[in-house]
Amino acid sequence: MSECIFCNYNKSEIIAENKYTFAILDHFPVNEGHCLIIPKRHFPNYFEATEEEVKAIYSLLHEVKEIFDIQYEPAGYNIGINIGADAGQTIEHLHVHLIPRYVGDVSNPRGGVRNLKEAFVEYDG
Repeated sequence: MSECIFCNYNKSEIIAENKYTFAILDHFPVNEGHCLIIPKRHFPNYFEATEEEVKAIYSLLHEVKEIFDIQYEPAGYNIGINIGADAGQTIEHLHVHLIPRYVGDVSNPRGGVRNLKEAFVEYDG
């Protein structure tokens, strides 16, 4: 995919990698240390990943977390994957967000991603 920014990544930006995936810092970070875990094979969504790719993503998430625990000393993490345009995916190449969280980075972090939109209320009548 010649037009995909993740297929044409700058190898000098890689902070960690394994056989199937690599990690880079997000160019538009939500917090300090926000990074992306990206499969080397081009495909758009998590449900198209092979078992080997899922295991590689899992492994690299842990490796980068250990690095960030030392480098940034966050109080917690969010891990997220946007699948499809209606879920916020803007790049058609799977990538997993690892976002370090810090004490006081938001006034009330309770609920995590649930604070992104109003809760779904099912109509019963």
